[in-house]
Amino acid sequence: MKALKSFTVRPLIPGPLAALNRLSRNLRWSWDRPTRELFIMIDPFVWDEGGHDPRRVLAEASAERLAELSTDSLFLERLAAADAALSAYLELPRWYQQVAQGESAETPLEPNESGVIAYFSPEFGISEAVPQYSGGLGILAGDHLKAASDLGVPLVAIGLFYRHGYFRQSLSVDGWQQERFPDLDPHAMALELCEGVRVTLDLAGETLTAQVWKATVGRTPLYMLDADIPENPESLQLVTDRLYGGDVEHRLRQEILLGVGGIRALRALGIPAQVFHTNEGHAGFLGLERIREHMSADGLSFDQSLAAVRSGAVFTTHTPVPAGIDRFPREMMEKYFGTWAAACGISIEQLMKLGHRPDEATEEPFNMAVMGMRLAERRNGVSALHGEVSREMFADLWPGVPEEETPVGSITNGVHGATWVSAEIAEVFSDTVGENWQWADAEAWQSVLRADNQVLQDARDASKLRLVDHVRDRLRSHGLAQGRSSSELEWVNTALSPTALTICFARRMATYKRAALLLSQPERLMRLLLNEQHRIQFIFAGKAHPADELGKELIRQIVAFSADPQIRDRFMFVEDYDMALARSLVQGADVWLNTPVRPMEASGTSGMKAVLNGALHCSVLDGWWAECFSSGSEDPTASGQVYGPNGWAISSAESIQDEARRIELEANSLFELLETQIVPLYYEDTDDGSTPSAGWLSRVKENFRTLGPFVGAHRMVRDYVEGLYIPAAARAVELTANDFAGARTLADFRSRLESEWHQVHVDRIEINEDVADLGAERSVVASVALGGLDPSEVDVQLLVGHVGQSGELETTHTVSLEAAGAEDEHHLRYTGTAVLSTAGRMGVTARVVPRHELIELPIEFGLIAWAE
Repeated sequence: MKALKSFTVRPLIPGPLAALNRLSRNLRWSWDRPTRELFIMIDPFVWDEGGHDPRRVLAEASAERLAELSTDSLFLERLAAADAALSAYLELPRWYQQVAQGESAETPLEPNESGVIAYFSPEFGISEAVPQYSGGLGILAGDHLKAASDLGVPLVAIGLFYRHGYFRQSLSVDGWQQERFPDLDPHAMALELCEGVRVTLDLAGETLTAQVWKATVGRTPLYMLDADIPENPESLQLVTDRLYGGDVEHRLRQEILLGVGGIRALRALGIPAQVFHTNEGHAGFLGLERIREHMSADGLSFDQSLAAVRSGAVFTTHTPVPAGIDRFPREMMEKYFGTWAAACGISIEQLMKLGHRPDEATEEPFNMAVMGMRLAERRNGVSALHGEVSREMFADLWPGVPEEETPVGSITNGVHGATWVSAEIAEVFSDTVGENWQWADAEAWQSVLRADNQVLQDARDASKLRLVDHVRDRLRSHGLAQGRSSSELEWVNTALSPTALTICFARRMATYKRAALLLSQPERLMRLLLNEQHRIQFIFAGKAHPADELGKELIRQIVAFSADPQIRDRFMFVEDYDMALARSLVQGADVWLNTPVRPMEASGTSGMKAVLNGALHCSVLDGWWAECFSSGSEDPTASGQVYGPNGWAISSAESIQDEARRIELEANSLFELLETQIVPLYYEDTDDGSTPSAGWLSRVKENFRTLGPFVGAHRMVRDYVEGLYIPAAARAVELTANDFAGARTLADFRSRLESEWHQVHVDRIEINEDVADLGAERSVVASVALGGLDPSEVDVQLLVGHVGQSGELETTHTVSLEAAGAEDEHHLRYTGTAVLSTAGRMGVTARVVPRHELIELPIEFGLIAWAE
C-alpha cells in the first residue's frame, strides 16, 4: 500500500557526536578519506550495503552504538579532527582568492557576491549516494564542482532533481539489459530543501511550480529543481521523473525547466551570477530567459539583450557527431516558446534562427548546440582533437571564416584525483610528488620516478584485491537474483586472480565505443584467455540507454561469450555500472581499454581515472589520449635520459570506408599489442607471474610522470577560470556597465555592419611576383570598396603563406594594411609590406573584417570580405 502522508524522522545524535550531522550534510565526505572512515567505523556493513551514504549510516545506527561512540575517546578525537578540517577547508582562502584575483584575500568570496559563475548541467555525479548521473557528462560535472571547491572558485551549480535518477541495470538470463527505476527520497540524502523558494514557469499554457534542493559540495552549492510536488498536476509532476527519459516533448519540458527555471531559481535565491556556463546544450534555454529579463527589466532591444547575454556566456560542447545533439520540431518550439517570442517582440522565424545554421529552412528542427554557439561568446570542446572536430562541425555558423579560425577552442577534461585515486596510490604520490599532488606541476611530478618499486607494487596489489572481491560479490549477487543456487555459483569464489594481468573496459555502451571489438576475432581472444602461463583477464561494465537496442546487443554479445565455462572466471560483464564499481575498476585495472571509432570520443575520462591509479592506457588515439599519448622521448633536462611510452596506441583505420574492413584492421592492431607488447611486458622476467615485471613498473611511473600533471580536474578548472571565466566576467562588465552602454553600442554597430557589408569587397591586389630571396620584403597594394562604412570600422588584412598543392594558402601570418587615400570614388587604396620569411612557393590574399573597440574577435560576426 502507498503511504497517504509521509514525513522525515531525523536520527537522535548524542551531543558529543553532533558534528556527525554537519559532516554528513557536506558532500566533501565523498572525497575526504578521514571523514568517510568515521562513518565506516560506525557501521561498515551499512556503509557497504547502503551505497556509501553517511546519512543512511546515521539513520540506521542503533542508539546503543551511538551512545558507545559518544564515550569512545579515539572516535571523538577523529571526529573533532574531521570537523576542524572541514571548517578550515571552508574558511581559508584558496587558489582563486590568492592567485586568480591577484591578491591574498583574508576571506573567501561568498556565493552572493559579484563574480559568481553559474554552472548549468543536466546531471551531476557527486557520489553514488546521490544518484543524479548517467555517465561521463555527469561525472565530469561532479568533478568540476569538486575541483572548483578545492580551488575556491566562486561557482554555483544548477541542475534537476530526478525522483528516479537514472535506471538501475540488471541482466536477464540471456544477457539482455533490464531497467528498473527506484524511487529516491531527497529527505534521506545529503540534501537540504530551500524553504520558501519556489520557481514557476509557463509550459504551453500550464503553470509548473518547482521546489529547490541544495546539495553542499565542499564550498560549492548545487541547486536542483524538483517538479514532483502537490502544487503541480500529475502530468507536470513527472517532468523531473527520470534522467534522459520520456519522449521528445518530455525532454523539451525538462530542458525548459533546467534553463529557464534555473535562471529563475538563481534570482529567487538572490544569487547575482555574472558568468553563465552551459555544460552541453541541454540547459541552453537559460540564454532565452536572460534575453527576456534584459528586455523586460532593462529596456534593451532584442539585439542589445543578445549582446549582453553573449558577453558573459560560456558554452561547452561534448558532442562530436550531429546525431548526438538535441533537436526539437518547429511546432513544438512554437507551442512552448510562442509567448516568449511575443513578449520579446520577435517572430517565431527569428526564434528558430537562433537554433538554425545559415540558410537552413525555418521548418527544420531547432538545434540546441547551434543555439549554444550563438548565445555565447566563448565556446569550447573537451579535448584538443574534439576542438578540431567541433570547428569542422560548426564552421558554417561563421560564413567565410576559414575552418581553422572558427571561434571554438578546447579545454581538455580532467578528473578529481581525491575522488578516484586509491588511498595507497595517493600515499605514493604524497611521499614523492608532495601532499598537494592534485595540483602539482610537471616539475614536481618528475619525483614520482623515485617511487620505490615494492611500495608501488604493494599499493597496486591492494587495489587489485579490492577489485577482485568487489566483482566476485557482484557476480554472486547477480547470479542469486537470477535464481541460481549457491552451489551453482561456487565458481565465483575463485573468479579472477589478484595477480593476473587485468584489463578493464567500462563506459556507456554506445555502439561507437565498440565494446565488442575483441569479439570480432574470437579464436584469437580464446588463445589469449586460455594461456595459463601468462594469464589475462577482462572485465566489462556499462549501461546502454534504454532506447538503444544496438547498445543492448553489445552487452548481450559480451555476456554470451563470457558464459563459456572455460573462461567465465576471467572474462565477464559486471552489471549495474555506478560510481562504486567505477572506483573499483579504475583502481584495480592494469590496463584500461578504449576502442572508439575515431574521432567520435569527445574526451573520455574513465581512462584518466585509471592512469592516475597506475593502469596503463591502451586506446585508439581519440579524445584526450590523442594529445597525451607519448611513444617515448629523450629529455634533455635529464642528462639525455630516454623515457619509454606511457601506454599504447591502437591504430585507427579511419580512412577505410568499409566498416568490416576497418574493424578487422583495428582489431588486428589491438591483438598485436596484446600479444607482442602488453602481455610479454607484464610477465617479463617473472618466474611465477605473481607480480608484474620491473619494466612494467617503470612504464607505470612514466605514466604518472607524463599524465599526472595533466589529467587532473584542478588543471581543467584552472584552465576554465583563466581562459574563459575571468575573461567572460570582464567582458560582461564591459558590455553591461553604465546602463548597458557597451551592449547597446555593439548591437547598433552589428546592425550597421549587416546592412552595409554587402558593399564591402577587395577588388585587386598588386605585388611583385618575381622570384625573391628568403627574408626579402614586397610592397603590397590592395584596392578596397567599403560602401557606407568608414575606414575606422574595418581592418584590411593581408594573409601571407605557403601555397599548397590545391592552391590553398597554408601556415599563414596576417599583416594589417594601412589606408593610403582614395583610388576613385568607390575604392580606397591600402598598402603594406609582406615579409617572405620562409622558402618555397609563397602566396598572398587579402580580406576585410570588422573593427571596433568592443569587438574582441574580428571574425565573431562571421562577416569577412575576401579578395576575389
